[in-house]
Amino acid sequence: MSLDLTDITLTYADGDTRLTALDRVGLEVPRGSLTAVVGPSGSGKSSLLAVAATLITPDAGTVTIDGTPTTGLSRGELAHLRRRRIGIVFQQPHLIASLTAVEQLQVVARIDGRKPRTVRDRAMELLDAVGLADQARRRPHQLSGGQRQRVNIARALMNDPTVLLVDEPTSALDHERGAAVIDLITRLTHQRATATVLVTHDPAHLASADRIAEVRDGRLTLPAAARRREGGGPAAGAASCR
Repeated sequence: MSLDLTDITLTYADGDTRLTALDRVGLEVPRGSLTAVVGPSGSGKSSLLAVAATLITPDAGTVTIDGTPTTGLSRGELAHLRRRRIGIVFQQPHLIASLTAVEQLQVVARIDGRKPRTVRDRAMELLDAVGLADQARRRPHQLSGGQRQRVNIARALMNDPTVLLVDEPTSALDHERGAAVIDLITRLTHQRATATVLVTHDPAHLASADRIAEVRDGRLTLPAAARRREGGGPAAGAASCR
């Protein structure tokens, strides 16, 4: 198991009271599987990703990444864990305007102290994996929206994470380019054996998922449609919700 959220509760201050963003959420995602998370705006999807990414510490519950519980880790230890084991694909690529596609990836590994030659080889391997090896020297303004998102995905994989967290990667893309990005994420999940969580608002993307979970009012549930698709219970190699 690469990602395990156990009884996660997260609240935010709201004046003199606290609002519950996540209410005793449990989620298990094995390596090599993709879990799609759906739900209305404000339901807790982004909070779920932030907790899974160790960017927010929950009020209660345990986050375990590739067998390592994060409870009690220092900020430095959490940063090291994110660099080595967690890849994050943001909704917007947020590429650095002055860097080429290959440099966008290289800077991630250089921050982690990797050797320059090894870093470039790894970056070119990933650009080839996302179909952009021939665009390696182009800067963001020279790439299409779909190509920039592909660079974003490749960058998230640069340090060979075991957990991949993806936040609405197609929101700024048309249907055709969005479908291509989802196909790419699905293929890389299986090829590189990442435990992938994909937050999406588009039902058309759910067919690619191994498992579908719904967040509503901070609670995580398995929709009836997903249970029927899996024959009434968690399938081998798929995520489970508790």
